Amino acid sequence: MRLFLLAGAALLAAAGCQTAYETPDTEDAATTVTTADNATATDTAPLLPNGEQDPYLWLEEVEGEDALAWVRAQNERTLGELQADPLYEGYYQDALDVLTSDERIPYGTIRDGMVYNFWQDETNVRGLWRRTPLESYASDSPDWETIVDFDKLAEEEGKNWVYKGANCFQPEEGGKWLCMVSLSDGGKDAVIQREFDLSTKAFVEDGFITPEAKQGVAWADADTLLIATDWGEGTTTQSGYPFIVKRWTRGTPLAEAEEVLRGTENDVGVWPVVFEKEDGTRLQGAAEADTFFTSTYWWLPDGEREPVQWPIPPKSSPQGIYQGQFLLTLQQDWAPEGQPVAFKSGDLVAFDLELFLETRALPAVELIFSPNESQAVNGVAIADGAALLSIDENVVGKVLKLGQGLGGWTTSEIELPGKGQAGIAFADKDVDTVFLNYEGFLTPDSLLRYDVKTGEVSPLKRLPAKFDTDGLAVEQFFATSTDGTNIPYFIIHREDMPLDGTTPTLLYGYGGFQVSMNPSYSAVRGRLWLEQGGAYVLANIRGGGEFGPEWHQAGLKQKRQIIYDDFIAVGEDLIARGITSSDHLGIMGGSNGGLLTGVMLVQRPDLWDAVVIQVPLLDMLRYHKLLAGASWVDEYGDPDVPEERAFLETISPYQNFDPDADYPTPFFLASTKDDRVHPGHARKMAKLFEVTEKPFFYYENIDGGHSAAANQKETARRSALEYVYLQRRLTVTGSVQD
Repeated sequence: MRLFLLAGAALLAAAGCQTAYETPDTEDAATTVTTADNATATDTAPLLPNGEQDPYLWLEEVEGEDALAWVRAQNERTLGELQADPLYEGYYQDALDVLTSDERIPYGTIRDGMVYNFWQDETNVRGLWRRTPLESYASDSPDWETIVDFDKLAEEEGKNWVYKGANCFQPEEGGKWLCMVSLSDGGKDAVIQREFDLSTKAFVEDGFITPEAKQGVAWADADTLLIATDWGEGTTTQSGYPFIVKRWTRGTPLAEAEEVLRGTENDVGVWPVVFEKEDGTRLQGAAEADTFFTSTYWWLPDGEREPVQWPIPPKSSPQGIYQGQFLLTLQQDWAPEGQPVAFKSGDLVAFDLELFLETRALPAVELIFSPNESQAVNGVAIADGAALLSIDENVVGKVLKLGQGLGGWTTSEIELPGKGQAGIAFADKDVDTVFLNYEGFLTPDSLLRYDVKTGEVSPLKRLPAKFDTDGLAVEQFFATSTDGTNIPYFIIHREDMPLDGTTPTLLYGYGGFQVSMNPSYSAVRGRLWLEQGGAYVLANIRGGGEFGPEWHQAGLKQKRQIIYDDFIAVGEDLIARGITSSDHLGIMGGSNGGLLTGVMLVQRPDLWDAVVIQVPLLDMLRYHKLLAGASWVDEYGDPDVPEERAFLETISPYQNFDPDADYPTPFFLASTKDDRVHPGHARKMAKLFEVTEKPFFYYENIDGGHSAAANQKETARRSALEYVYLQRRLTVTGSVQD
């Protein structure tokens, strides 16, 4: 299950700022985001189609007694039925075997010749943070040394700790590493952060520690943190993010930290940023997210009180510093004032960093790489002696090496062992080893080692096949949307698939926030769906980033219906080709993808017979009042702006529910501890099905955050429930239909 809805810390990650966080490895990774709840059930509710006020606001009381009683009743009903299915236990065991198997690649981060990794399995449910020398890591049986046992820590402290990553910093070359470890109680995005010393493998006594909040930190030096957090009433934005950055000195109370930059409550959020130069100098600053897609970057020069604005467009993402050049990607066209150049949205450009620091004016900007119509820039990774460019080309990832000479910038493709999806798993400016990830729908993950000095690519790790791919094929087709645009999609199917409309087919989509959906290997999907004869389809609809910023921006706000038209076009194309039929076609999506499947449920109930709606947005007239919803108005539109509200009224699944419609039986999934997308969305929509006596399934994990699972056992259960439901709905050989 892929879950996105980016904001806060994810904005910084996309910007290429300090991103020394080690995050948990899961088979299908979810982006970590910071959010807050800023609405109550007493807020004025929008009118429903029948002219009444919303009668189900009580379901927005996340841990309200009545709301949780309803949730538990629905969980009992759904679990009782789906877990009683003969398919369930086998599916659960298969999923658990995949998710807790030792036969997984332990992706890691290199520090001083040691590879650091976070690992979960059946024994270590909450996980281990561990390390091993690079030479040992390259062997078949690495000698791992445990740094933190989070199961043991949770038991000792009486908390349901979920590890959310570590932000690490080495003040001096060859010196000790200090880390701020993020811990979430139950999987929420709100965390506490505690200082940890890697040399002693212990939390630092009297070290930095923060209260629970949606927050961000960056190391300024060994004794100083930049921190943005909830400082008390009136210090968070309407989206629930911090907007005040302070400089916190070791040995002083957090309350005495010095304010260095303040945004406003109308910002999405303000976050500390540190750009590290090649000589190790750290440029302190902050990123002020004025909107979800625009940011102002600030430099905080040493010894000065007034911040200096970086002279870059609001829709651009810093990518790092290489050979004295400050690199950034553009999400808008840009003609720098006073310069005889112009750049296109999607370009990678650069300027002289030292010249800017000296003059505080924009130096000459030069083009590094301009993607063609079939390409999109994903990002830049800086290693010791090389800069690597990650791109998509026709929705397949490639890695290029950047070069700089008298004739300007050049690129050369890094040769990989075959054709598949490639990406950069690890790179660091002080390390000359780069880890590359290589996979495909039917090709298990491989971890490759790229040696910057020699240019050699060599295999480090390769997963064994975790499901049977014999007789399976991968194809890419194109569907024509309502405006004539060709929409690509991948399909994995049996080579002997009959074109008689009988193949059970699962269509997955996302369509938002410039997030690309690329080929990936999922053994859970392979065992629980493909091995059972089902076909899987990944739709590269607009709203994503598969073809650059314009592909995303084509579906913003009032233009959003085109995203849903794209998805419908893919569904109709599958039927037109004879691959499947409405009786055998199901759809799945999570988070923003949950909104997608919710819209599809009410707009085209005739087109599919199974709809999986994971941790969704569904009440689009109220979403901006719930948790981080206000940060997404630049994607969806603002319900308080009349013309934008008018459009949202046409797509909002909750308001467009028709009590007389013949809907397929949906499956709603939510999480009580999700402090990103409010569980009230799924609860209220499911309640409409209940009161109109329409069949539905509903399961809400009491823990788990936005991923709807706090550990691998819960992830396995969720996956088994989903695929039992899909088999019941879409096959004629499985269990009895609902």
